[in-house]
Amino acid sequence: MSVSASPASPSVSPGTTTAPAGPSPAELLAFVRATAADTALVASLPLDPEGRTWTRLDGPAGSEAWLIGWPPGTGTGWHDHGGSHGAFATAAGVLKEDSLAARLPTEGWKTLELAEDVDRHRVLEAGDARAFGEHHVHEVRNESDAAHAVSVHAYYPPLPLMRRYSRTGPVLRLEEVELPEEWQ
Repeated sequence: MSVSASPASPSVSPGTTTAPAGPSPAELLAFVRATAADTALVASLPLDPEGRTWTRLDGPAGSEAWLIGWPPGTGTGWHDHGGSHGAFATAAGVLKEDSLAARLPTEGWKTLELAEDVDRHRVLEAGDARAFGEHHVHEVRNESDAAHAVSVHAYYPPLPLMRRYSRTGPVLRLEEVELPEEWQ
């Protein structure tokens, strides 16, 4: 008797298992959108008038997820997500995102001069969301003078680290590498 596998079925040797791939950026995007629409959850986040606040959430399929409150005038600064892909959605208020449309090397440099055409800008109002890949470098800000913003973020794999950057004009400089124990 012969057995054939369909092309969509990967072959697995007896005694081996394949690890789940985790949620895709599209699945994380669906999660952050649905979570941002949960008005009771969003309203439960304590908001601080001066500093960002956050609550860890159960993300889908082993992902890391956060509900974050942004007082007026706060932001993240330039950073990446240590090789994780992710998504975020604005649940309340308005957030602005500046990002780089360039794949940066993750090691072996301290300062890079960016080309003129790599900057991207987005405004994400309540209900807006976006997904991003594993090489995404960005900064997110609440530029309001008076209103808090609230957002939902999800990452897979869970953040192994975050690289923090400073930027002066076209020059991006690696400033520090944060490990999870520094933000959890």
